[in-house]
Amino acid sequence: MDSSSPSPISLPDQKPKKTFVDSLMDSATTPHRTPSFKEDTYHLHNLKPSEKKALQELKDKLTTTSDDDNASMWGIPLLPPTATTEKSDVILLKFLRARDFRVQDSLNMLLKCLSWRKDFGADSIVEEDLGFKELEGLVAYMNGWRVQVLERGIKMLHLRPGGINSIIQVTDLKDMPKRELRVASNHILSLFQDNYPEMVARKIFINVPWYFSMLYSMFSPFLTQRTKSKFVLSKEGNVAETLYKYIRPEDVPVQYGGLSRPSDLNNGPPKPASEFTVKGGEKVNIQIEGIEAGATITWDIVVGGWDLEYSAEYVPIANGSYSIAVEKTRKMGPTEEAVHNSYTAKEAGKLVLSVDNSVSRKRKVASYRYLVRKSGAVM
Repeated sequence: MDSSSPSPISLPDQKPKKTFVDSLMDSATTPHRTPSFKEDTYHLHNLKPSEKKALQELKDKLTTTSDDDNASMWGIPLLPPTATTEKSDVILLKFLRARDFRVQDSLNMLLKCLSWRKDFGADSIVEEDLGFKELEGLVAYMNGWRVQVLERGIKMLHLRPGGINSIIQVTDLKDMPKRELRVASNHILSLFQDNYPEMVARKIFINVPWYFSMLYSMFSPFLTQRTKSKFVLSKEGNVAETLYKYIRPEDVPVQYGGLSRPSDLNNGPPKPASEFTVKGGEKVNIQIEGIEAGATITWDIVVGGWDLEYSAEYVPIANGSYSIAVEKTRKMGPTEEAVHNSYTAKEAGKLVLSVDNSVSRKRKVASYRYLVRKSGAVM
């Protein structure tokens, strides 16, 4: 594109999207963003007659076979008279769906899960200090930690008809030794499939090494087709593009090509970002206009897998004024995190953020956001 004119960027709808609590990298609560995904309904009026019958049968069988009158999961009683019908129905339907509404198989799975949760202490692990505070929002490998992150994510779910009832789980496999990856993969997948049915909407593996396909072929026969359909594999260099399909960029950590920094948690809900695409051979100019004299503009911008040139320029609107190079043109490396910067304008004008992908043929996803402050006001 001609660098002298603004790029005709078609930005997506900025309607706020809820987020998921991602696990092992970060977990966030949000509806799945791809149009092909539709979370299972938990409204009883949407169930088929056979499914309603199976739900009632499972309730009856659980009542007669359970040794624990106070059986519960995630703080939700499963048996009458203390059972909260709507919430307990959501949990029971998850077990039924995991076993294609085969009642006896669903009951066996449920009883084994209850036993595992009691033996493992899954309900109490949420509040335990496992010594990995520095890994909050990053990457986790230890088994106890993995369960804790899952449990914390599920605690944030609504677990009610029409609510947010599943999470997206992201696992970073970068630099994980082959042997450890084999052991961890078997554990993660069995844990996920056997004890958290339908709690994970998508299981995303990022920075997948070349040998992972061989490991996957070994353990995939032991997984149900429904479980396998939830897997998403992303090779190194393709992380941001994959994550943007499922998670808003303001909720993706900066080390994975997003805009979220740990310090953002202290500032309330993140400001929504705008997404755009940088085609191969293209230069994109983002123009932020209407900036008044004395105003301070703060911005974040990132391109997944950068490997292109970036610059920022302030252009006053007054005749005879000169453009100001706020950030000189520089080559951004493939692993560089999002740019975060600010500028106080002495004159009214506009800020132009430029990303130049003209020497590459690869299409890249990108996002940005900004905030303008003047005299205590925010634009």
